Amino acid sequence: MDIWNHTSLSDFILLGLFSYSLYNFFLFSLVLLASATALAGNILFLLLTQADRRLHTPMYFFLSQLSIMDLTIMGAVLPKMAANFLSGSKFISQGGCATQVFLVVMVGSAECFLLAVMAYDRYVAVCHPLWYPVLMNWKACCLMSLASWMGGVADSVIDVGMVFSFPYCGSLQVDHFFCEVPAVLRLSCADTSLFEDLIYACCVIMLLLPLGVVVASYARILMAVISMTSTEGKQKALSTCSSHLAVVGLYYGGVSYMQRASARTPVGDRATSIFYTILTPMLNPLIYSLRNKEIMRAFKKMWKMQGK
Repeated sequence: MDIWNHTSLSDFILLGLFSYSLYNFFLFSLVLLASATALAGNILFLLLTQADRRLHTPMYFFLSQLSIMDLTIMGAVLPKMAANFLSGSKFISQGGCATQVFLVVMVGSAECFLLAVMAYDRYVAVCHPLWYPVLMNWKACCLMSLASWMGGVADSVIDVGMVFSFPYCGSLQVDHFFCEVPAVLRLSCADTSLFEDLIYACCVIMLLLPLGVVVASYARILMAVISMTSTEGKQKALSTCSSHLAVVGLYYGGVSYMQRASARTPVGDRATSIFYTILTPMLNPLIYSLRNKEIMRAFKKMWKMQGK
């Protein structure tokens, strides 16, 4: 409980994404529409992968974990953002702020590890198809998924403990629409530069190591595809791999912690946060579904069943 004793104020104040005006209400409506699309897309994807037995494979299991992560980060951020904008109340309790930091950091880290696991899954499927049922059995898949989540939990526990160990005094106005680590640290009346440098170094390592797994996996996959004689086999391998690479690109394109604290601004942080809390969750299920015959077949099957 000593975490909270550094400040006499009980709440932080989220300045939000928009000020209240007719024009900003229109922008808020667009954000809400994108959020609803992301929510519907991820929930539908989860329902499809559970309803169709042909989708009970390691690849779709990992994709369902990705959808759960997207739903988690949306649930951590968007309801509070919407409630604050509509009600005019911008307060968030310190416990609520810590919860947002915990969930956002956890999902960000876990998704990074999961993308590496998914790259390894595609590597085994393309390069070692005969060993695939052995290497990617359900126990192995569950353990790799659990390891991704636990890696995210460990990272978030450390971040929350450190962030709220600093003293906070004076104005507690968070220049953001949710409690993100850099935005909260700006309010501390202590020197946080050493911790921010440590965050930067850890994030670079945590991001580059999984990226190394992704690059190594796809280098081997590319070599295997080039040596394939079947055109159909090449197209199938490239189709599933290109979707995964697009999601990897979205993830690393929205990573803001690769910048040092001195190079970051509140406006830039908000723009990046919109990308990974709204746009990425909206685009991920679209990337995996639109060109995927198995998903489209499962959707048509579910649609016909609903029609009956």
